[in-house]
Amino acid sequence: MAKELAPAEIEEIMKVACSFGVRKVKFTGGEPTLREDLCEIVGAVPEGVESSMTTNGTLLADCAYELKDAGLSRVNVSLDTLDPILYRRITGVNALDSVLSGIEAGLDAGLKPVKLNMVILKDLNENEVDSFLSFVSRRNGLILQIIELMESDECRFHTDISELERNLASKADRFFMRSMHHRKKYHLDGVEVEVVRPLHNTEFCAYCNRLRVTSSGELKPCLLREDNHIDIRGVKGKELEVRFLEAVSRREPFFK
Repeated sequence: MAKELAPAEIEEIMKVACSFGVRKVKFTGGEPTLREDLCEIVGAVPEGVESSMTTNGTLLADCAYELKDAGLSRVNVSLDTLDPILYRRITGVNALDSVLSGIEAGLDAGLKPVKLNMVILKDLNENEVDSFLSFVSRRNGLILQIIELMESDECRFHTDISELERNLASKADRFFMRSMHHRKKYHLDGVEVEVVRPLHNTEFCAYCNRLRVTSSGELKPCLLREDNHIDIRGVKGKELEVRFLEAVSRREPFFK
């Protein structure tokens, strides 16, 4: 397995990216909170750039305040169930209490909004949407993001969430469209719900402006493709700028 990028390498990459106009950086995984140097990395984000993080939340309570002090703006917490038994079945660990504590710590530290990423899983958590809506409604600063699991031959947990979205739309006070991927966000009695359906959104690729950097030092113009990566480990200065431009030139919609 390739060695992870060092903080200094990540800082150099962020500086070049921001020189091209990037104004938002998101730390994802794997699980970013497993890195002991995460606060150092967050602290290296260039001034004026918003930084966020996606996490499973199990370690967030231990580092939420330090991450906020380092400059992190907000977090997304992956949470598919509020049932401790089902949580263990899905994840293999008894950690729901830790995740809930992490969410509270994130809110208290000011990492707002805290988005809850709920992936709908067939025959597992389809009946929990109302529970999540109630959970979010009781806490100022939470947003619910309902995600449709990508369909594949190997995955038996995919389910179409068209009916679920129609139900949300029928109950919503109002909705608006996000420019990113043209996703709809619904407001129901003060609760904000975003629906993510990449395989059923013909504009998902057309409005994507993201560029991913892997932990081992590759630029990925498209998360769903494996044939257009560009190696940037150890590359600096003008050559790094050239490779960024090459990555952008390789951008091509996965869904056409």
